Amino acid sequence: MSTFDERESAFENKFAHDAEMQFKADARRNKLLGLWAADLMGKTGDAAEEYAREVVKSDFEEAGHEDVYRKVAGDLGAKADEATIRAKMAELMAEAKAQLMSELE
Repeated sequence: MSTFDERESAFENKFAHDAEMQFKADARRNKLLGLWAADLMGKTGDAAEEYAREVVKSDFEEAGHEDVYRKVAGDLGAKADEATIRAKMAELMAEAKAQLMSELE
């Protein structure tokens, strides 16, 4: 295998790894967001966990994160405005990435 082929393979492996980590971070963020929203709606225990699973599943409707936002915003109604939900999504993405990184150590 030539040096070029080795470099190409390394880049492909890194791309696949980065894509997998982003997928895991998105799913983790969505679960955390679902648990946060469930708490605002007064759901606890199994009901909160089930709601969090629904939020994770909602991310498969379309590309991007708007499907998750619409799900949570629609379910929360007046309990949280757009800015609050979007800020929580950003905060929880950072938390999800930190959790994943700590699991790798």
